[in-house]
Amino acid sequence: IEEALQLVERRHGKRINFVEENIEDKEVYEYISTGETLGLFQIESAGMQDLAKKLKPDGFEDVIAMLALYRPGPMESGMLDDFVERKHGRAEITYMFPELEEILKPTYGVIVYQEQVMQVAQVFAGYSLGDADLLRRAMGKKIKAEMDAQRARFVEGAEAKGVSAKQANYVFDIVDKFAGYGFNKSHSACYALVAYQTAYLKANYPVEFLAASMSLDLNNTEKLHIFKQDADRLKIKVRPPSVQDSSSTFDVKDGE
Repeated sequence: IEEALQLVERRHGKRINFVEENIEDKEVYEYISTGETLGLFQIESAGMQDLAKKLKPDGFEDVIAMLALYRPGPMESGMLDDFVERKHGRAEITYMFPELEEILKPTYGVIVYQEQVMQVAQVFAGYSLGDADLLRRAMGKKIKAEMDAQRARFVEGAEAKGVSAKQANYVFDIVDKFAGYGFNKSHSACYALVAYQTAYLKANYPVEFLAASMSLDLNNTEKLHIFKQDADRLKIKVRPPSVQDSSSTFDVKDGE
């Protein structure tokens, strides 16, 4: 990113400050949705390219979820497909109980994050956030004695809020099922921010972005070949080395 920013500054005379940039630039999400994500942080694999085309993220929250869901557990359990279907209105979005809508709305009713597990316990069963974190850890470890104690605590807290024991047990089972696949949202959001920044650069300054990416993989002939193919596809000319013009890394001259 820094290499690309320096190339942009040299060529266009402007320094992009990502702290001030809007992270909801629709054109960037449209670019990600094409699946042309080679070189983009965390979303360049063939599987991620396919997911980008299927999901068509239209905001930052969708990219956070993409990164959290593209893992073996959510994929094998059908969570990922369910998320995509709900986003595009092909499957009904349900929240189990009205109290959970605010927590699950950003993920279309699917529990994707560990933080959501904690929020459900807080809202539904009166847990403090500290206790909710202990519940999250217990669900991750699946130790029966701990889980039995947490279930009793959850049901008791839910009943105190006017929920029946049957409903409380039902919600506990659902939360327990998703907790095993839950990813840390704050971690995924950090990845998503860097993914967005690389997407912004490739969408708006593809020549500089590719030159920077190729400089990063200067000694990896196989990767350089892949980037060269990407440049050809984008109709960006890659000139051969020149005694007169070349620098020690890939550079940008005359839009090439």
